[in-house]
Formats: sequence, C-alpha cells, structure tokens
Amino acid sequence: MSSMFSKPRASSERPPQSPLPECNVAILGCRGAGKSALTVKFLTKRFISEYDPNLEDTYTSEELVDQQPVLLKVMDTADQDGPGNCERYLCWASAFLVVYSIDDRKSFEGCQRYLEVLALHARGCQRRCPVLLLGNKLDMEQYRQVPSAEGMSLASRFGCLFHEVSACQDFTGVQHVFHEAVREVRRQAEWNLPVRPLFITEERPCPPVSTPLALPTHHGLATCTFNTLSTVNYKEIPSVAQAKVVTVKSSRAQSKRKAPTLTLLKGFKIF
Repeated sequence: MSSMFSKPRASSERPPQSPLPECNVAILGCRGAGKSALTVKFLTKRFISEYDPNLEDTYTSEELVDQQPVLLKVMDTADQDGPGNCERYLCWASAFLVVYSIDDRKSFEGCQRYLEVLALHARGCQRRCPVLLLGNKLDMEQYRQVPSAEGMSLASRFGCLFHEVSACQDFTGVQHVFHEAVREVRRQAEWNLPVRPLFITEERPCPPVSTPLALPTHHGLATCTFNTLSTVNYKEIPSVAQAKVVTVKSSRAQSKRKAPTLTLLKGFKIF
C-alpha cells in the first residue's frame, strides 16, 4: 500500500552525503474521521472514500515548505475508538494531527482523549511536539454536529492550532495543514537552540607608551616604528532579565512644549 500512495523520488537530485531533514507526522483520531482520506489526498491529490480501518502504514514524501526541502513521513494510525498502544507513535512523531469529523460528535469527543494523552506525554518527557486539531469533512456542512467554535475552544484549551478542511474537495487546505505541521516543528527546533551571548565592541585608547617599539635593523633594512592607537574590549550585553529601563526626558529649556520621551536600556549612552 505504501507504493500506491507515496510520491516517486529521484535520489540523484541531491548528494547522498547531505540527506534532507526529516519531519515525522502522526495522524490520530477515531475510526471514520477521515485520517486515511487526508493522507492520500495530501500524497496523491486524489480522494478515495473507502479504506481498510485496520490497516496502518507510514508514507514518505519529499516536500518543499517555504523554499526549504524536507522529507515528510506520515503515519496513518489505525486506532479503533480511541487511544491504544500509543507508544508506537508517541516516541516516533515530531508533530501530531488529531482529526475528527464535523458531522460526527463521537469522533470529536474521542479527540479530547487523544489530546489528553499527548499533553500527559509532553509533561512526562519534557519535550513539546506541535499538535494540530483538524476538523475534517467540511463538505458535509449541512450535517454538521460540531460547531467551529467548539473546535476552536478545544484547541485553545490544549494550546494547539485548529483547522477545518475537506479531504474530498480541498487539496490546497489539506496541503497547508501538513506544511503548517512542518513549520511548527521548525519553530520548536529554533526555540530549543541554546542562546549564545551577544557582545558589543568598545574601543578604548591605550595608555601612552614612553618609548615607541622599534624593530632592529637587519641586513640594511630600515627601522620600523609601531604605535598602537587603540584596543578593542568586548562587553557582554546584559540579559533581558537584568536589563533595566531608563527614561530620559528633554531639558528644562524645552519644558514649555510637550517634551518627547526616550526609553533606553541601561548601559547604553546617548550621543
């Protein structure tokens, strides 16, 4: 089944020594929410309505997200009516799509159990993976059982993003959701990078030298004299937590008119 829906890849386009960065996305939700339909729509732009609900597989696709290539791996999970044997995707995925059908309130209630499992896992491992709550089957608007406001409220409660799409009709929306998961993973990776201290340079004149430095003459070469003018000292910028705000007002001569106010970080000079 993997060969049916995965996109062809040309390995000769990039050297083997520079592999693409990977992003693993697990699609969670109760049976009938449309997880497989979303996966196939994203990979092939096709809509297929009938799937084996017991079949679980992982698909791979090379994507270009914000002009940056990424190897996107999608796990189409096959949970029946709720979370079960979660370890297989909790330790594998770097982002999660939790899917429900807008015309099925039971699937929406099942999403809350998935979100609770993900929140508990994030607290236990101290690793935050982006989560997107996804209302599927937007084309079934006339049979809607879950208002958009309830989906947004649930997403806000668990601190995740919220989207509504139609795997049947809207490829652009489906693609946007998967790409947004990649963007969130990249943002999270940037936040986790160690912060390097910033430095500014400050030039100070050297103390006067009583006698200039001279090189001895060798083989008829003229004597060269070097005078050092200044040295560069590095001063660390105070961290945000230590920086104090100082308000500098205009002089009394300008007090007759409304004086502008300038806010600066303590430690910097005004020229």
